[in-house]
Amino acid sequence: MAKARRRAGAWGRTVVSRMRGAGRDAGAGFVEYAGLMIIVASIFTMIHGLGLDGAISGAIMRAVNNVIGG
Repeated sequence: MAKARRRAGAWGRTVVSRMRGAGRDAGAGFVEYAGLMIIVASIFTMIHGLGLDGAISGAIMRAVNNVIGG
């Protein structure tokens, strides 16, 4: 019984230290990255769905040609 109490106490201290310590945001980077990828994918989907991909590439080509004098 004493061994179980020690383990429970150690587990409790570990949980509290992770909630309050530097490791509390350990998974936040992955979540933020995944959210950013979802936003970028939705923007590309909207551009393709609205048929703006040709207009955007044409505008970029004209801007490049204006810069390089082509």
